Order: sequence, then C-alpha cells, then structure tokens
Amino acid sequence: MGYDVHPTAIVDEGAAIGEDTRVWHYSHISGTSVIGKRCSLGQNVYVADRVLIGNNVKIQNNVSVYEGVILEDDVFCGPSMVFTNVRTPRSAFPRNKSEDYLHTVVKRGASIGANATVVCGVTIGEWAMIAAGAVITRDVPAYALYAGVPARRTGWACECGQTLVFQQGQAVCGHCGREYRTIQDTVMKTKEV
Repeated sequence: MGYDVHPTAIVDEGAAIGEDTRVWHYSHISGTSVIGKRCSLGQNVYVADRVLIGNNVKIQNNVSVYEGVILEDDVFCGPSMVFTNVRTPRSAFPRNKSEDYLHTVVKRGASIGANATVVCGVTIGEWAMIAAGAVITRDVPAYALYAGVPARRTGWACECGQTLVFQQGQAVCGHCGREYRTIQDTVMKTKEV
C-alpha cells in the first residue's frame, strides 16, 4: 500500500492515499477523497467525499474535513478544529451538495489552531496562522495572524511560525532570518534563507 492505516480506521474503496501517510485510530476516509504523501491523520478524523488534501498535511485528533474543503501542501489542522460546508444549514430543508456546499481553500503552509472554526466559502492564505479558538468568517491574507470571535488580523507570521515585527514596512524574522515587506496591507517575502 505504501501508507499505514490503524486497524480501527475505515478507508472506503476508491480513496487515494499517498505514500508514507498515516491514518490513526477510528478515522474514516471516504471513497472519492484524495490524500497526498507524508500526511498524518490523527485519531477520529473524518475525510468526506471529494476532499483534496495535499502533501505533508497534519490533521490532529477529532477533525472532520467536509466536502468542499481543499487543504494544500504543508497545512496544519489543530485538534478539534471545525470546517463547515453550508452557510445556512436547516434540518427541515436539506441542502443540495452541488448548489449549496461552499468551497473552502486552505493554502500552502497555513496553520489552524485547536478548536478554531472555519466558516465555509473562505480562503486562508499561504502561511497564515489562525489562533486557537478563532472563528474565521472571511478570507485571510497570506502570512496573516488571525485571532478572536469573529477573527480579526492581530499581526503577521513568518513561514517558520514566529510573529513578525514590521518597522517602516520591513521585517526580518528573529528566528530564521527570512525577510518581508508590507504593500497595502499585504505581506510579501523578499528574502529566503
């Protein structure tokens, strides 16, 4: 197989799982989902149909990745964080998957903290950092640090995860040395290490 699945986990026929991926206790992978290489899906993780998960993604315990969610490479999903896929759910009025399920995209390298909620239809930018317990209701720019309910930008984060401090539109990460600049309330990396 090229990947490891705990005996208590369920992998439906047709699911595509990349090499060196690990699926832990009591998880369920649906049949039309695609999971990349070197991923780790913790205990009690559910991956719905038509979910796309990139390489080196870490999904901690008790996370459900519902239909319409795309996780790019190197994404981190903290324990018990929540994705939604319908903005106006009603038990008495079932929703049509093709019309009412909204797509959520988590771009490369982004991290979502424990117990955070991501309301469907948003894009979380590359290397963004979502604080534990935050509720994301709108798009998050690349490198942004978001916290609160509803979440707001409270700062900027380096690719290595450290908080960036800008002076005159420039920042150098004190941990790894990557350099950044701000342009009209967005951040761009200007030097790799």
